[in-house]
Amino acid sequence: MKFPTMFRFLCFVMLALAAQTARAETGAPASTPTLMVLGDSLSAAYGIPATQGWVTLLEQRLKARGYPHQVINASISGETTAGGLRRLPGLLDRYKPEIVLIELGANDGLRGLPLARLQESLVEMATLSRKAGATPVLFEMRIPSNYGPAYTEDFRKVFATAATQLKAPLVPFFLESFALDPDAFLDDGIHPAAVAQPKMLDAVWPTLEPLLKKDATKKAS
Repeated sequence: MKFPTMFRFLCFVMLALAAQTARAETGAPASTPTLMVLGDSLSAAYGIPATQGWVTLLEQRLKARGYPHQVINASISGETTAGGLRRLPGLLDRYKPEIVLIELGANDGLRGLPLARLQESLVEMATLSRKAGATPVLFEMRIPSNYGPAYTEDFRKVFATAATQLKAPLVPFFLESFALDPDAFLDDGIHPAAVAQPKMLDAVWPTLEPLLKKDATKKAS
């Protein structure tokens, strides 16, 4: 190899090493941030096509507004907070989400389960999420008044109490805007119809969006 050729080769190698060092110092491009929904039938699109559920609509809105997040829907119809708590460690390990939306508790109330245990499960799920590096978001749930005024009111308070204890974001009851409209529900009168799903997303968005902005800023830095 002639000297000029060797010199150019060495310069190329040095520039390549310098570029590699610079990439190592600034960090490799961040992987796609993940948002995970841990919910029950309200988030599992019970009785309607999954493509019409509010979680899919969320994924579409994120993409349309330029957010890089992918959405994992880990919701199961009939799920309780105890069931969600059992599944959560494996889900956190598998998906490594940066935000966990915990939409659970309604089935605990409908089954008349102890409220103290409900609150403990919510706190444990949020704590596990934080330990895994994710931001937990709780959802306020409500149950029909025919469970008795005392239990119904105490049930409603559990979610705000847990959120305050955790200093975690709380999504207000996301069925409230149409709860009294029978046309917004399926024939069972419990599960929201497809027409109500955009309203559910609109109820979640004001709490979620600031967390997305914060996360996007962190990822970009």
